[in-house]
Amino acid sequence: MVATTAKPTARFYPTRNDLSASVREQVVTVLNQSLAATLDLKTQTKQAHWNVKGKDFYQLHELFDEMAGELEEYVDMVAERVTALGGTALGTARMAAEQSILPEYPVDAVSGADHVTALADRYAAYAKHVREAIDATDELGDADTADLYTEVSRTIDKRLWFLEAHLISE
Repeated sequence: MVATTAKPTARFYPTRNDLSASVREQVVTVLNQSLAATLDLKTQTKQAHWNVKGKDFYQLHELFDEMAGELEEYVDMVAERVTALGGTALGTARMAAEQSILPEYPVDAVSGADHVTALADRYAAYAKHVREAIDATDELGDADTADLYTEVSRTIDKRLWFLEAHLISE
């Protein structure tokens, strides 16, 4: 089950959305947890982008930047789904740091392999969270949010594959 440790949203607003207030509140809690993790993963991916060194620098620098851009789109999708359900998106850097399910990024990562390993670990944890969110929101009867998570899941799994491919030695 998805962790629901996110603080309650600051406020709910009236909406004509036909999901019950109880369902919307539960879904918004899951979404805000995802918002925190997605923001955190995006900034950790940018950390790798800025700091990667070594023979594969340019390739990884570009890959990490592309991955961070995808995550930025998901940040917006998740936050806008929160507000579409009448909730308040909890998306500041401090809120994300406090609520993220991801471990802190290793500041001593230097080589491409260091960064790829660190990101693969985090993408795997995030992918698990997203799959749990698919199940949780589906069980709550919110097919639209489950579908949003399914879209995110496909991309995250693809990026995890890309990262893991770099870790295979011949």
